[in-house]
Amino acid sequence: MTIILTFAVNSILNFLLGLLVAKFLGPAEFGRYAIAAAIATVVNTVCLDWLRLSATRFYSERTRREEPAVRATLEATFGIMALAVCFGAGLVILSGVDTGFSPGLIAATAAMCIAIGIFDFHTALARARFLERGYAHLVIVKNVALFILMVGSAMLFENAAVVAFGFAAGSLIAIVVGRIALADPGLTLGAARPALARTFLAYGLPLVGANAIFQLMTILNRGAVASHYGFAEAGYFSLAADLGIRIFAVAGSAVDILLFQLAVRTDETHGREAASQQVSRNLVVILAFLAPLAAGYFVLLPPFQAVFVPSDFRGPFATYSFVLIPALLSFSLLQFALNPVFQIRKRTTPVIVAAGFGLAVNLGLMTILPATFGPVGFALAQMGGMLAALALTFMLALPLMAGRPPLKDLLVILGATALTAAAVWPLRAFDSALLALILGPVLGGAIYAALVLGLDVAGLRGAVLQRLKGQRS
Repeated sequence: MTIILTFAVNSILNFLLGLLVAKFLGPAEFGRYAIAAAIATVVNTVCLDWLRLSATRFYSERTRREEPAVRATLEATFGIMALAVCFGAGLVILSGVDTGFSPGLIAATAAMCIAIGIFDFHTALARARFLERGYAHLVIVKNVALFILMVGSAMLFENAAVVAFGFAAGSLIAIVVGRIALADPGLTLGAARPALARTFLAYGLPLVGANAIFQLMTILNRGAVASHYGFAEAGYFSLAADLGIRIFAVAGSAVDILLFQLAVRTDETHGREAASQQVSRNLVVILAFLAPLAAGYFVLLPPFQAVFVPSDFRGPFATYSFVLIPALLSFSLLQFALNPVFQIRKRTTPVIVAAGFGLAVNLGLMTILPATFGPVGFALAQMGGMLAALALTFMLALPLMAGRPPLKDLLVILGATALTAAAVWPLRAFDSALLALILGPVLGGAIYAALVLGLDVAGLRGAVLQRLKGQRS
C-alpha cells in the first residue's frame, strides 16, 4: 500500500511541478521544453525502457537470491545503452544539422533521457522486491530536488535547456542517495550474461516499440502544431496532454504498480494459468478506477482550469483537454489493463502491431482534420489513433485471457460512472471553482464507491473488508 500511495503522491507532485514550470517559462519556452521532454521520453523508451520492463517481469526477491546474473545483466546493459545515448547526442551536435534546438538543449535532452531511464529502472527494482521504504525514499528525494532545481531555474533563467538539466540533476541525486537500499550483495558486472540480455530484449522490444510509436504519435502531432501554428500553440497542446496523462497515470499506474507484481508473484508460486486469471481480474479493477476518472475530469474541467492552469494557457487548455480525454483513457487502458495480458505470457508481439495500426490511423487523420478544425484537428487525430489501437489490442488480447471480464462488472462500472457524472455535473456552474473541485471528488467518489462496492465489482468489497479486518487485528 505504501508503494501505491507514494506513486500517487509522486504523480500529483509532478503535476504541480509541470504547472509551476509552465508558469515561469511561459508558453513559447515551455513549448520548447515540452518537445524536448517528449523527445527524451521517446529516446528513453527506445533505448532504455526495455530494461525497466524486464526488471518488473524477471527480477524478484527469488532471482536476487538464486540468479544474480539477472541483476548483473540488467545493470551492465543499462550502462552500455546510456553511453549509446550520449554518443548519439554528440553526433547530432557535431553534425550541425538544424534541429530547431540549440546544442545546449540537445545535450539537456540526452541528460533528461538518461535520468528518466535510470530513475525508472531503480524504482522498478524496488517494486519487484516490494521494497516500500526504498521506493518511497527514492521518490521523496527526487521530488524535493526537482522542485528546487527545476522551479528555481525556470524562475531565474526562463530557459528550457537549464530546466531540462535541472530535471536530470534532480533525478540522479535521488539515485545516488537511494541506491544503497537497492544494492545486491556480491553483485559484479562480470556475472552478466549476453544470453539473458537477448531474452530481455526479445521480451521488451515489442513493448518498447509500441511505446515508441505512441510517443512518436505525440511528437508528430505537437511538431505539426508548432510548425503550422507556432511554439505557443504547441505549448497549449503540450500542457493539456502532459497534465492529462499525469492525472490518468495517478489512477492507472498507482493500481498497476502493485497488481502486475502480484501477477508475477502468482506466476512464480502458482503457475501461468493462475497468473493469467489474476491479470483478467486486474483488468476490471483498473477499468473501475479509470472510467470515473475520465468522466470526472471532463465534468470538472472548467473549475480545474480556473484553479490550476496558468492564465496564459486558459481557454486553449480546456479545448485541447476535452478532445484528448478519450485518447488519454485509451492509452491508460492499453498500458495498464491490456498489455499485462501479453506480458504475463511473455508473448508481447501483438502490442506493437496494434500501436502501428494506431499510428497509421493518426497519420491519416492528420491529413484531413486540421483543414476543418485548425490546430485542434491534430488532437482529434491523436484521439482517433489511440482509440483504434485500443480496439485492436482488445481483440488480440481476448484469446489469451484465462477468464473473460464479467459482463455484469463492466455494465456496473459504466452505469456507476454515468450516474456519478450526472450527480457532479451541477458543480460546473459553481461560482467557487475551488469549492467545486473539493466537493466533486468527495461527492462523486462516495456515490461511485457505494455503487461499485455495493454490487461487488471484481470482488472489491471482499478485498476492502478483508483489509479493514487486517488493520483492526
